[in-house]
Amino acid sequence: MKLGSICVFCGSNPGNEPGFVEAAETLGNLLADREIRLVFGGGAVGLMGKIADTVIGRGGKVLGVIPEALARKEVQHLGLTELRVVGSMHERKAMMAEEADGFIAMPGGFGTFEEVCEIITWIQLGFISKPCGILNVNGYYSNLVAMFDKAVDSGFVRPEHRDLVRVGDTPNTLLELLEEFIPPKLDKWIEKDGI
Repeated sequence: MKLGSICVFCGSNPGNEPGFVEAAETLGNLLADREIRLVFGGGAVGLMGKIADTVIGRGGKVLGVIPEALARKEVQHLGLTELRVVGSMHERKAMMAEEADGFIAMPGGFGTFEEVCEIITWIQLGFISKPCGILNVNGYYSNLVAMFDKAVDSGFVRPEHRDLVRVGDTPNTLLELLEEFIPPKLDKWIEKDGI
């Protein structure tokens, strides 16, 4: 699958392990080299700022989408190819989803967790049919991935839906997994008694 743009969800902090920033730089370089536009939350700080700076520095294209309330706090990135200021977090997520051909979650906090889980849900429900991956830098997401597997074992997530989430330890591996994505034909996401 040809990916013209990737939405990256990631922290507005850099984290406290060197591997997090290095992964943002590596992924940013790969996106620019492959001429894949970065779509992200529009911030100039943390891993968000690092990946955007890397793509821009390599001559790539970057679309930032930021809510007005955050832009007023002067955390928006002013050196992007394009910055869109929207009214709410809901508008931000909808616009990023519309503009991207696929999604990657890098290390981050509650906002990152919420964003990637919402996208996974949208894919599960058939609202969108785009690849989604988790960049498991230094095992950061190992417990979350184990929780997804536990949800399958416990009967809350179907195995074919769990398989919608690609997991890679390196940016290059994860991009390859996303490019191999073939949209599945999933007719039913919930079991109903007697149906």
